Amino acid sequence: MSTSVTGTSSAAQADQKQFSSKDFHQTFARPVYVKPSHVIHKNVERAGEHNQFSTERKHPVFFVDLPSKNVSMTIGGLLPGQLTNRHRHTYETVLYVIEGKGWTEIEGERVEWQAGDAVYIPSWAWHRHQNTSDSEPAKYIACENAPQLQNLGVALREEEGRDL
Repeated sequence: MSTSVTGTSSAAQADQKQFSSKDFHQTFARPVYVKPSHVIHKNVERAGEHNQFSTERKHPVFFVDLPSKNVSMTIGGLLPGQLTNRHRHTYETVLYVIEGKGWTEIEGERVEWQAGDAVYIPSWAWHRHQNTSDSEPAKYIACENAPQLQNLGVALREEEGRDL
């Protein structure tokens, strides 16, 4: 099978407690507050573009570095006229368009968007994005439940042209 698995690095896994059936007694009736390492990521775009992911996706991507174990957030950009690769993943995505206009194709259906719109991409739906302007960039915030599925070991991502 050629599907790539997006998982947690071994270093990150070493920091997390791995539970097994013998740890059932550690399930408590009340949640316990665990202070996160940090609650703010200032100047996200100044922290730098994620080069490997940006190159693969063919557009700039900036990860928001916060310690959520369930939700991720990235800032994506599309240059004028830019079209991304078709891809799909087992996690859901909600895009909020900050600037520009374009479309997202979801399972062959094209959805037009512009600044102020939100777009939902269901899990495992083939999709891609295009900026329809010849002169202005487009920018969006993408929120996904990828960390939740990665922590469960069930996050998959498939990129057309790479995995097929």
